[in-house]
Amino acid sequence: MVLVNGEAKTVAGMNLKEFLAQEGYDFEKVVVERNLDIIPRTELNQVTIEEEDTIEVLRFVGGG
Repeated sequence: MVLVNGEAKTVAGMNLKEFLAQEGYDFEKVVVERNLDIIPRTELNQVTIEEEDTIEVLRFVGGG
């Protein structure tokens, strides 16, 4: 299992860009952290999610 934003999911084997698309995220508007490392947008399709990974997807929120 992979922990994604605190929730266990079965997504091992996918690359991060595929995962974001499947979950409905706009990869241009999020930051992805994998095992405490921020993954540059240019590398999202090169990083494969592995069992026991911890993924955090952070969205930008505006306000004032």
